[in-house]
Amino acid sequence: MNAALPLLPALAFALPAVVWLAAALALAEAARRVRLWRAGGRAEVDWIGGLKALPRRYLVDVHHVVGRDPKAARMHVAAAGGLAGASALAALGVLPPLAASPVFWGAVALLFVVALGGAAMVGARRYPVRPRRLSGGRFQALPFLLAAYAAGGAAVSVSLAIMLSAGAEGAPSAAAVTGHVGGGLVVLLLAGLVAAAAGGLGLARFAGSGPMRHAFAGALHLVAHPRPGRFEGARETALRPLDLDAPRLGVAAPADFAWNRLAGFDACIQCGRCEAACPAFAAGQPLNPKRLIQDLSAAMVPGGTNAGYAGSPYPNARPVAGLGGPASDLVGAAAMIHPDTLWSCTTCRACVEECPMMIEHVDAVIDLRRHEVLERGATLPKAAEALEALRLADDPGARPAAARTDFAAGLTLPAIAARDNAETDVLLWLGEGAYDLRYGRTLRALVRLMNAAGIDFAVLGAEERDCGDLARRLGDEATFQRLARANIETLSRHRFRRIVTADPHAFHVLANEYPAFGGRFAVLHHAAFLDGLVAEGRLAMAALEAAPVAYHDPCYLARYNGETDAPRRLIDAAGLTRVEMERSGKRAMCCGGGGGAPVSDVAGDKRIPDLRMEQARATGAAIVAVACPGCTAMLEGVVGPRPEVRDVAELVLMAVEAAARPAGKMAVEAA
Repeated sequence: MNAALPLLPALAFALPAVVWLAAALALAEAARRVRLWRAGGRAEVDWIGGLKALPRRYLVDVHHVVGRDPKAARMHVAAAGGLAGASALAALGVLPPLAASPVFWGAVALLFVVALGGAAMVGARRYPVRPRRLSGGRFQALPFLLAAYAAGGAAVSVSLAIMLSAGAEGAPSAAAVTGHVGGGLVVLLLAGLVAAAAGGLGLARFAGSGPMRHAFAGALHLVAHPRPGRFEGARETALRPLDLDAPRLGVAAPADFAWNRLAGFDACIQCGRCEAACPAFAAGQPLNPKRLIQDLSAAMVPGGTNAGYAGSPYPNARPVAGLGGPASDLVGAAAMIHPDTLWSCTTCRACVEECPMMIEHVDAVIDLRRHEVLERGATLPKAAEALEALRLADDPGARPAAARTDFAAGLTLPAIAARDNAETDVLLWLGEGAYDLRYGRTLRALVRLMNAAGIDFAVLGAEERDCGDLARRLGDEATFQRLARANIETLSRHRFRRIVTADPHAFHVLANEYPAFGGRFAVLHHAAFLDGLVAEGRLAMAALEAAPVAYHDPCYLARYNGETDAPRRLIDAAGLTRVEMERSGKRAMCCGGGGGAPVSDVAGDKRIPDLRMEQARATGAAIVAVACPGCTAMLEGVVGPRPEVRDVAELVLMAVEAAARPAGKMAVEAA
């Protein structure tokens, strides 16, 4: 035992040496991955601003999402916080004053114990049965490596703390050491070093091609995020314009993505939250957003293959070669991703909303679609017909522009061009839903409410073209830009204070995507507009007698634009009993009507609107309130017994009419 004493000062530096060695290995592994990102295109990054914002982005923005699952949040704080804190502090043990301090090693030991608790939670999450949404493979080794590193680090730190506190001025005496379990502390220290080295180097090895890759890639992704506005409280959801004069349109290969987008794919921890939220995945269509991101990540590697993926597959997966490379095609039977996977996406952004690393799945889908449509002319048959009609007739159904106002038969619907001064307070944008007889009832209700409130309004009439949303989500950026510029030119010829529309898709495009082409207008969704009229006392409402009402949040109103309260206030103001579905607000499930999904029509095991209506039935609601023509069409297409589908404008009109009746009340019948 006495012979070991001269080695103790050197042993105090052993754990820091392990930490530094693991850090060097992790850095080397990370550097290999960075070289792959360099194949991507350039990106405008505010490095100074991003680095300053990193602590808040990680500790607030990321953990706000992680915290939706309290158990996962506690696990992440213990495992990640303990691991990072213990490693950083232990690395400082190379400084002699700290290496000789029992208090220092006691603090290191405490942090390693926290990390060990986190490792236990990681293990409990995966064993004995791994949840379906979590990936297996190398991820199954993660709790053991974390436990070995944390337990080993704790053993070394505790041993050093006891030894140093037992001696004088950092040099333990033989008597002091032998008085502590007969020198067993030295054995514990050496065993701890072996465990810490095995676990630490194992974790470092995973920094380039395993579970730990997300740690460094995620930090860089948060610094250089392609949508930094998301961290400033804004819902930055508008698609970026495509340069139609570029030599290649859209994304064909990994190298066509900007480098920070490639880094974003590697930030994925494969937690499966996107998978659990995806409506297409739930319906059995060949899309799993987690698998998609992993395919994009695997395709960066020269001679890359998706064979190492160990998570849930694409449901009803179409056969592909599963091969890739930085300059290799991403989409096709001989590539990594089947086209049907792209066309299954409803662009609802549920995956983006649930991703703790804030990866932009939908942007990747749209970029890939753009290349498929603009370069290859490759779309599914019904989608191709809709795009052809948009190109030739400015409407996906090739319907005449003059017929857009047919729904208003018997109502006064002034056209702004017919006015002498071509001026109005509110310009009512009818949208593509105006051609639908069912949604015509919603527009009629809205027009009657505007008349009742004394609103000065007008419509474009035959001057209104399709807003271009469908073309843009399907990847036909050329048609979208043509429609956008034509609509902006038309709107600029008239004078109005604000635009109101009952279509969240048109609302989003007009408010958020037209500004990139010079069209800056004040735009309101009809729910927010009506909510304002009620608040101002311009619409008097009486309480309706009705069974419970469940409100379905449209994706392009709630997730894209953050509007969840106005429709609910209208339902409450109508005196209706409101119940919430299992998924609501910004986390609501898509109806299946966005992103061109109805015209792409990719088959699955179930229909998305059927799944959503099941959630409505589970509440006991007799009415499903909606605020979108697409949602109306999709949910009313559900067969069998189901709640009645009513737009919020229809409910408000019934409450206004009830207030005008002597009895003051009106029953809402539900099918």
